[in-house]
Amino acid sequence: MELNKYIEHTLLKQDAAGADFEKLFREARENKFFGVCVNPAYVKRAKDALQGTDVKIVTVVGFPLGANKTEIKAAETAEAIKDGADEIDMVINVTALKDKDYDYIVNEFAALKKVCGAHNLKVIIETDLLSKDEIVKACELCVKGGADFVKTSTGFVKNGVGAKVEDVKLMYETVSPHGLRVKASGGIKTKDAAVALVEAGAARLGTSSGVQIVA
Repeated sequence: MELNKYIEHTLLKQDAAGADFEKLFREARENKFFGVCVNPAYVKRAKDALQGTDVKIVTVVGFPLGANKTEIKAAETAEAIKDGADEIDMVINVTALKDKDYDYIVNEFAALKKVCGAHNLKVIIETDLLSKDEIVKACELCVKGGADFVKTSTGFVKNGVGAKVEDVKLMYETVSPHGLRVKASGGIKTKDAAVALVEAGAARLGTSSGVQIVA
């Protein structure tokens, strides 16, 4: 299993410095990771640093709470793509899900997918905050709204676990018949954990521990 091809090498820390980004980009090149995941302000920097490589640029929208208005998320998405983002990881409005405002959620997904066009739209459903039934429902809404991926976690939930094998398996079973894929993220620190998540159905792994995992 070529785990490097699954890994989106991630740096979303609020206090990341320029040297941290240079290290991220260098490690992504050296290990031939699938991509890097950075906050929107650093998409252009990532694009410039990784020109001439196959490393994709992934960024986050409505991050980490998902509570921005749809129009703001759409504007973020458009700006990120203009700056060179290849894929967009948006955060679901968890309150809307808890309130069963499903039309709002589907319409938001559809609005962002329209902006994304051929670029992959991944929806972070924040599994640490959801029941199993809510995970399934969120996945079903992703299908209905036209998303390309469902993703477990932001990694920013206090005391959250992040990606769990049982959740990835449940997500995969729900969306794979409809052609969607699963990204596992949050707390993935070892090769064993990475392999288990891929075997459960993850097509991508978001992690800041990519170098240790492939080593």
